[in-house]
Amino acid sequence: MSHVGREFMKLLFQKRTYFGWAGLFLVPFIITAALRLSGGGGPPPSEQGGPEFFDLISNNGLLVAVASLFALVAFLLPLLASMSGSQTIAGEAENGTLRTLLMQPVRRGAVLMAKWFVANVYIGIGLVLLALGSLIAGGAIYGLKPLTLLTGQTVGVGESIWLIFLAYFFVLVGMATVVSLSVAFSTLTNSSLTAVGAALVLVIIMLVLGSLSVFDFLRPYLFTSHFDAWVNLFRDPIVWDPIRDALINFAVWIVGMTGVAYLVFRRKDILS
Repeated sequence: MSHVGREFMKLLFQKRTYFGWAGLFLVPFIITAALRLSGGGGPPPSEQGGPEFFDLISNNGLLVAVASLFALVAFLLPLLASMSGSQTIAGEAENGTLRTLLMQPVRRGAVLMAKWFVANVYIGIGLVLLALGSLIAGGAIYGLKPLTLLTGQTVGVGESIWLIFLAYFFVLVGMATVVSLSVAFSTLTNSSLTAVGAALVLVIIMLVLGSLSVFDFLRPYLFTSHFDAWVNLFRDPIVWDPIRDALINFAVWIVGMTGVAYLVFRRKDILS
């Protein structure tokens, strides 16, 4: 069995896997029920993106998928990404299986990348479940209709779903930066909880720095400052510059953090 197949089987046999997936699937139903019970409705869309997605859900169930993504991208998704990445090495060390793994004639780089890949697959499946839950909940309560963009134009249901797919894929790449960060911390400790905490604390620090105007000079370098760039997909024409800058930022962080993880892991003591 390949390294990826082995890691994916481990993922499927862990109870925490299904708790995370179930939570992401249920969130859209909670959001839809809450808005339905509160009466829904709201002002027309603005140029800022964000809260107006919630305000207009009662007009179009497709917006449940957009609003759910907006609600989770700042904390819950980074939390799940941190948890997923932290289990790659620190989780093995914590369970006492890392020594057995490293005693086998395997390439450590291949093992690490398989673990990194499956950790991202976990987030990807979670995002698929979030999207499916959103379409089911939104479609059942409000119906799936042509989507009105932030700039006022209307696009068909097919194109709307395509834009939502691009937004979710963009967020998946963004979460890969958090996975890479937690994988790097995972190679530095034998405690998965420590790796989760370190990665999540750093994400929170970046979010705080990005929200303070005095640190505006740091914003282009903080990957958290680019998490909401996908909102520009819902304009006509699409504003590509922030999306391009975000993807470049994500790529630098992913390569940098996985590089650090590799350098540490290839020298990791077999007695860990």
